[in-house]
Amino acid sequence: MSDAALHGTVIDERYEFNITEICRACGGTTEWLVELVEEGVLEPRDRAADDWRFPGHALPRARTALRLQRDLGLNTPGVALAIEMLEEIERLRARLRRFETEISDE
Repeated sequence: MSDAALHGTVIDERYEFNITEICRACGGTTEWLVELVEEGVLEPRDRAADDWRFPGHALPRARTALRLQRDLGLNTPGVALAIEMLEEIERLRARLRRFETEISDE
């Protein structure tokens, strides 16, 4: 077993990324990020600002988008649709878990 320590940062809604940080964190380019914003995959906090700021939940979305493009060869509109569907599946699973919990409690 290794004694190496892991270090990390907890990222929540209060944490913000600028364009450079989010690109560096997920390995994308600025042009790629702009495409994601234009397609509605990511939404900066203030779209009119010169330096876009993204909430913490944007990082996993950006990473998912990049994986979908690299692994499946999806274009940006396809990525937007796939992410929307993946999130809907997760919402439905959460509803099902709540429903199953309610049923088992009766």
